[in-house]
This record gives sequence, structure tokens and C-alpha cells, in this order.
Amino acid sequence: MPELSQQELEARFQKKIDDNLYIEPKDWMLDKYRKNLLRQISQHAHSEVIGMLPEANWITRAPNLRRKAALLAKVQDEAGHGLYLYSAAETLGSSREEILNLLLTGKAKYSSIFNYPTLTWADIGAIGWLVDGAAIINQVMLQRASYGPYARAMIRICREESFHQRQGYEIMLTLCRGTAEQKAMAQDALNRWWWPSLMMFGPHDKDSPHTGDMTKWRVKRESNDDLRQKFIDRTVPQADFLGITMPDKDLKWDEATQHYKFGEIDWEEFNQVVSGHGPCNRERLNARIKAHEDGKWVRDAATAYANKKRKKAA
Repeated sequence: MPELSQQELEARFQKKIDDNLYIEPKDWMLDKYRKNLLRQISQHAHSEVIGMLPEANWITRAPNLRRKAALLAKVQDEAGHGLYLYSAAETLGSSREEILNLLLTGKAKYSSIFNYPTLTWADIGAIGWLVDGAAIINQVMLQRASYGPYARAMIRICREESFHQRQGYEIMLTLCRGTAEQKAMAQDALNRWWWPSLMMFGPHDKDSPHTGDMTKWRVKRESNDDLRQKFIDRTVPQADFLGITMPDKDLKWDEATQHYKFGEIDWEEFNQVVSGHGPCNRERLNARIKAHEDGKWVRDAATAYANKKRKKAA
């Protein structure tokens, strides 16, 4: 058989995507597709792992045993999500060590939301309700992403994130039905987490450098702005049910569009946090570096044991 030209390979690649078929690790793919996927999946994995830190801080301070067990299980889930995603990223030809090194040296990004502090127990509820709620909106479409390993990993992740969102909302509901002080704590958490949650969807579509290609390749199937609007439309009625108020004086229902209009996001704050100057950027990265260094003896022992078994088998 004659060898296919670059143009023919690209046409076959795009047709497979247009036909809603998965691209698999051994399939031919555009270099740009591979690089963009590796960037997105590895950043997603980093976000899951870094995302354990704000909540793990409250495991020992949870108000009762039930809350402690639930939070411990949730943090464990996030570690599992990171594992699934690192494994998916490795299928694109980069080693786990290379991927992690980019995070530990500050060269790779992760979700800006995890660079905010958790000041009260209500923050754990707000993270589950808002942060995991936004993650679900963002990630449901990824279950149909064109890259097979990524799409399959997202099926389980989305199921577990749905549980986390319900867990967070239940914490907020309990606080809002409690004392006046507890309800005020829930309101304060909403005030501090609402805008960062909206930033999770990324910049406006016109300012997003990767949206065009990732939409063409059907990794993304909905735009940043559409996903953000969907999140707002779903979340505002939930806040109304809780009896707490969104911290947005411009928020109002638009009968004509059947959507909520909302105020302008502080993109300067977003860019500051993304570029490493958020409230907890340094703290989060240092904690991750320490955990990596503290675990070196485990990795060394596992490697030594594997080498010993290999020599014995030979």
C-alpha cells in the first residue's frame, strides 16, 4: 500500500473525529492535538491532586464523625481522579515523572480555584456545592471527548463529582437551617467562593487561545461562556432555596433570553491567581513539593522491589 500523505492523514484523523469515533493512543494524531490534550489532561490531573489540600485541612476539624468520614472519602476520591488522569496523560507519550516535574517546578498550571483559603467549615460546603458543581458542568461534556482514554476516565470522575456536589449542598443546607450564626457563615462562604467558581470556566471565548482547536477536535463540545451561563442558571435557584444571596448586585433574570444576567468577572484577579500570585499559590505548591519529597523513599522501595523481582524472574 502506498504511504499516505500528511494531508490524507489529517483528513482521516478529522473525519474520525467528525464521525464521533474515539482517537486511541496508537492511532495517528496531529502533533498539535497531542500537545493540547497533554496540556489539558495533565492540568486536570494536577487540579485534582492540588484540590485535595484545601479540604484535607479540615478533616481533623470536621464537626462530627459523619462529616469527617465523608470528607476523608471525598479527598480520597480526588486522589483517585488524579491517578486516572495521569494515566490517561501518559498514553500521549509523556512519562509520569515528566508530567509531575512540570507541576513541581511551577511550569504547569492547575485550576485557579484551589489557590483560595478555606477559612471556616462552611467553605467545605461551598467547595462541594459550587466548585464541584462547576466541575461537573465543565466535565460532563468530556465524557464524549474525542480522545478515548480521557473520555473513559471522565465517566467515573463525573459520577463521583456528582456525589461531592450533593455532599457540599447538604452541608450548606444544614448550616442555613441552623442558627443565625451558622447561616451567616454559609453566606460568607458563598460571598467568597462565588466569583472564583465562575472563573473556573476560563476566560471569555474570544480571549481563550485553545477553544477553537479543542472545539474542532471535539475535546470541548461547549464554549466557556455557555458552560458558565449554564452553571449560573442552575445554581441561583439553589441559593434561593437555601435562603442566601448571591454576591452580585447585577444578577437578574432575563425573561427574553430565559437566562440570568450577571455582573462582570474580575479578570485581573483571575490573571493574578493563574500567574502564581493568588492567596495560597506558594503554600499549595510547597505542600505538593514536600509531599513528593516525603514520598521518595516509597518510590525508591517500589522500584528496588520491582527490579529484584525482574532479576529473579530472569
